[in-house]
Amino acid sequence: MTRVASRERRELVVSGIVQGVGFRPFIYSLARRFELTGLVRNDADGVYIEVEGLPEALDAFYRAISDESPALAVIERMMWRPRTVRGETEFRIDTSRKGAGASTLVSPDVATCGDCLAELFNPEDRRFRYPFINCTNCGPRFTITQSVPYDRRTTTMNRFPMCVDCRQEYDDPSDRRFHAQPNACAVCGPRVRLLDRFGHEVPAAAGDPIHVTASLLREGRIVAVKGLGGYHLACNPFDSTAVGDLRSRKVRQDKPFALMARDLNEVETLCAVEPEEALILESAQRPIVLLTSLATSGVSGEVAPRQKRLGVMLAYTPLHYVLLHDAGIPLIMTSGNRCDEPIAYHDQEALERLHTIADYFLVHDRPIHMRCDDSVTCAVQGNQYPLRRSRGMAPAPIGLAQDIPSPVLACGGELKNTFCLAKGRHALLSHHVGDLENYETLRSFREGIDHFCALFGVHPELVAYDLHPEYLSTKFARDLEDTGMPAVGIQHHEAHIASCLADNQRPKEERAIGVAFDGTGYGTDGTIWGGEFFEGSVRDGFTRRAHLDTVPLPGGEAAIREPWRMALAYLLRLYKPDEILDLPLPIVQAAGDRNVRLIAQLINGGVNAPLTSSCGRLFDAVAALAGVPALLRATYEGQAAIELELASKGTARDGYGFQLSTDGQSCVVETREIIRGVVTDMLSGSSASRISERFHRTMADIVCAVCLRIRQEGGPRAVALSGGTWQNMVLLQQTMARLDVEGFAVYIHRRVPTNDGGLSLGQAVLADCVARTRNGEEVQTLCV
Repeated sequence: MTRVASRERRELVVSGIVQGVGFRPFIYSLARRFELTGLVRNDADGVYIEVEGLPEALDAFYRAISDESPALAVIERMMWRPRTVRGETEFRIDTSRKGAGASTLVSPDVATCGDCLAELFNPEDRRFRYPFINCTNCGPRFTITQSVPYDRRTTTMNRFPMCVDCRQEYDDPSDRRFHAQPNACAVCGPRVRLLDRFGHEVPAAAGDPIHVTASLLREGRIVAVKGLGGYHLACNPFDSTAVGDLRSRKVRQDKPFALMARDLNEVETLCAVEPEEALILESAQRPIVLLTSLATSGVSGEVAPRQKRLGVMLAYTPLHYVLLHDAGIPLIMTSGNRCDEPIAYHDQEALERLHTIADYFLVHDRPIHMRCDDSVTCAVQGNQYPLRRSRGMAPAPIGLAQDIPSPVLACGGELKNTFCLAKGRHALLSHHVGDLENYETLRSFREGIDHFCALFGVHPELVAYDLHPEYLSTKFARDLEDTGMPAVGIQHHEAHIASCLADNQRPKEERAIGVAFDGTGYGTDGTIWGGEFFEGSVRDGFTRRAHLDTVPLPGGEAAIREPWRMALAYLLRLYKPDEILDLPLPIVQAAGDRNVRLIAQLINGGVNAPLTSSCGRLFDAVAALAGVPALLRATYEGQAAIELELASKGTARDGYGFQLSTDGQSCVVETREIIRGVVTDMLSGSSASRISERFHRTMADIVCAVCLRIRQEGGPRAVALSGGTWQNMVLLQQTMARLDVEGFAVYIHRRVPTNDGGLSLGQAVLADCVARTRNGEEVQTLCV
């Protein structure tokens, strides 16, 4: 007699990015394929499933979840347990439940998919030219999500009741728009309007505001365009007058503007695009990608003055696609803000803050819940090298190699601020907040932390901060400490190295040499660091093994804005003031007799001239000596160093001299010979290009020489490169090549920025180890 196989019932919980990515209809289809009954629903922990059927069908169903999951889904964990058979006859999609202690992950915003794009430009489709078309495979996510579980009622789409046709799509498990929370059409969804700078609707644009906006842009007008995570300021990049107007109104003298193009073909009329760059451009993240510009592009030189690269992104919302289609040209799309402020994202706020910049405003009535600026990246050795991690990338979790059992809030630094919530194997790095130098950005920082904590159900038990006492992020953390929350100060450059190691998912006990090069960081010896070599691990902490020699920073913060000050500070280590005034150098002539003597007095008197080992300031000095355009006053962070990099046209066969000495505790890189060599080259008529090439070669040689010395003294073979100076592609590539020849394993950033945008990740993993040390779980301690 044949035995009939018994049915079983199993409960599954799937965690990760599994909400808002078409996961429930995927499960529904799988269940029907394997003839299973039960239910699926969203809950605060991810996706909850109960399935009933034959054991072999249940096993196949379980395997298919991993093998066939939707493209946007990220499955991090699946757990199942047996349940009592109920004898159900169908599989259903159940109502989502909101549980206590939410721990689900939220998808970043996703660029318009190919299916929606085809409908957008199909005159026969009911969503033809509808600027908010989306489905479960694309559209807004993070920027409209108010709370979890991710359902329409918990997003800013809750104010738009669906029409009959949209509701039918939304309720049909076989439809591409099944439970697509932003689902809408022209009948029931958000709408676009064109306003003048006073907030009055432009009557002539009532029928097709996007088409009218495109015409205005072609005519040279500046338009504030409401996008996914905030406003852009748009104008015609081929019109020098329009670009110049945008620069003067926004008070942005030299910093490049980003461009937006319709497709890859259009980008290739502007820039040379390598295959790996094309993949990044066309990814669902749609970041701004730095590409080598073409001389034949026709783009105004005002877009990116003196730059060799353009920052270009592809359209990522249907509104952008329609606007670019009607304009027929790529457009400047730069952050909608005034100088040093966060991007505007509330409509009234945008009108108040941008009306002196924009001639018109293209707005819509879908609220943005969380502002999110564009991400910026480039390609290094075929892989992505992020410079700003924000829209399209945040808040996707950064997987960690070690478990963080107690939730940590890391507050980041001052410039390019991000914060980080870390718990378990996840680090939730925030979107780009900006420079914490004013109240508006600080408010955005606070709002972001509150939102992340509520959205992800994370309640920090430890707060980490930078040692600099005047950073607003540090003051915020110390205020939390005053309320009783345990707090840990983490040295800036140690956080950089820990960030790079965590980015590469290295074990916390792995020892590495860390090379932290940047502009400014608070040192533990009372000086300003920035040219540092460490040895150690995340678990056991880092020892400062070497550093660039220290020089005075005349005028303090003023020396960062005025590179000529650093040039004089380095010259004064070699020459007396009268000898400097006799040197026929452009920087000396530009500074003048009074300033040369004033800087000498500041240094000799030790007045407002703290010592610094900063690599960034050394770059500033060489740039000013070489005569790059930013030698007198930098109009944006790192400008002098950037323009020195731009001056390089190749790789020098020879560098400048340097020496390695010892100060009793660590190795010191003596840089006097570098400056002497630059002066000699200038006096002999060498070009800025030649000086730049020799200097970059020298800095790569220094890194390699110091790492070899540390390794010869028993140090590890792994090297982690982190800090804002490593945004310099000439230095990065030459250094990696030199270290590779010497047999080092080199770690660079791949998932978070090498600049201070990645600092909070390093703070989080180091703070966790400090806390464990305090609790007696670790043997050694970190320097804090």
